Amino acid sequence: MENKMNLDQLCAEYGYRFAEEVSRADGFNAKKAEVLITKALGVLQEQGLYSFALFCKSRPSGERAGAEKIETLAKELLKELNLINDGDFLNELRKDNGLLTRLDDLMFAIQVLEKSLIYARFHAKAMKEAGEE
Repeated sequence: MENKMNLDQLCAEYGYRFAEEVSRADGFNAKKAEVLITKALGVLQEQGLYSFALFCKSRPSGERAGAEKIETLAKELLKELNLINDGDFLNELRKDNGLLTRLDDLMFAIQVLEKSLIYARFHAKAMKEAGEE
């Protein structure tokens, strides 16, 4: 493989972006971002990628702006890894030959997204501790 990617660096970059963008969404701060990121991570770990996508789509108005940032960045990350195309996130997952039909790619996507969200949670926690609320 000629073009090797440092996945940990990619996860760290996206983790930072998740924390920054969610904490700056309408009605959010670092504390609220940490809570929402933790919820999204829990859904991903316990229920899988499709449930994670549904979680992002189904947030009530108080969490919607942050959830939209999470969904947008998750989609961008999976696109950067050439795992999905540019369509609607849910459609990209469930379409014929979509990510949900390719087990190895699906497991890889979950691992990368999970690590990015773990980093994001710690970034948000650090921002909260630094008083960036």
